Amino acid sequence: MKPITHLKSISDINRFVQSTTKHPLVSVVDFGKVDEYLEEGTRISADFYSMMFKNYCTNHLKYGRQSLDFQDGSLICIAPKQVLEMDREIEKKNDMMGWGLFFHPDLLRGTSLGNKMSEYTFFSYETSEALHLSEKEKQNLFDCVQKIESELQENIDKHSQTLIVSNIELLLNYCARYYGRQFITRKNSNVNAVLQVEKWLKDYFLTEKIKVSGLPTVKYLADQVHLSPSYLSDLLKKETGMTAQDLIHYHLIETAKNILLHTDHSVGEIAYSLGFEYPQYFSKLFKQKTGKTPVEYRNQN
Repeated sequence: MKPITHLKSISDINRFVQSTTKHPLVSVVDFGKVDEYLEEGTRISADFYSMMFKNYCTNHLKYGRQSLDFQDGSLICIAPKQVLEMDREIEKKNDMMGWGLFFHPDLLRGTSLGNKMSEYTFFSYETSEALHLSEKEKQNLFDCVQKIESELQENIDKHSQTLIVSNIELLLNYCARYYGRQFITRKNSNVNAVLQVEKWLKDYFLTEKIKVSGLPTVKYLADQVHLSPSYLSDLLKKETGMTAQDLIHYHLIETAKNILLHTDHSVGEIAYSLGFEYPQYFSKLFKQKTGKTPVEYRNQN
């Protein structure tokens, strides 16, 4: 396995793709003008956000745990510190055409966008959850990128950051809208994933697994359906109104209710059987979700 090439600054990415640095914290790259090829197995991580749109290409990428089919008209968004790996060698510059937008978190510090970057959860999608775009959607995103590129051609002044960040925020809001559309258009596959999650959780809480392994984490649950934790939570929110963590807690509380009503086990015994090391944590969560303590629930039913 090749060592990871870590890119710390925007200047690093520009040197990597042989592009000119016009601003220390943001860069737009035309992939059609990148001459250098990337060998298979090349692994890259960066200290900045990366958004890459591909209009035509023959390669695959590995992002996170699985291969990502970087198909025509698709966009991937990568948070800082994530690792991107080339699955096949790009030998010709025409093998990959499109654009890349790279911006450092320092660009957003002190701005309203910097305070809400965590809301754009698609930067944490790790597997094959690229955003697939229609022609109109491609154009809308490209218009935003062109405005950023146009601003980068100007001399940096007191308005530069505001104008650049505003266009990045517009771009991200379009992406959020288009991902919402993608959840709807892929409803059949989404429903299947939701059903798998529901079945897996029911089985988990009905068996001794909960006693042995404790509460399942969101990551563990996402692994069962081969999705990233963020994508699974967003998918579940769209389909059920609950995040992955909410759904885990729902099944936990429903199981606890059944035990409270059909056994004489103490609250401590129930807490331990459900994977809690400390009963008070169980009681606190139960009251948070039901409005009653476990003892109150038992006595009123």
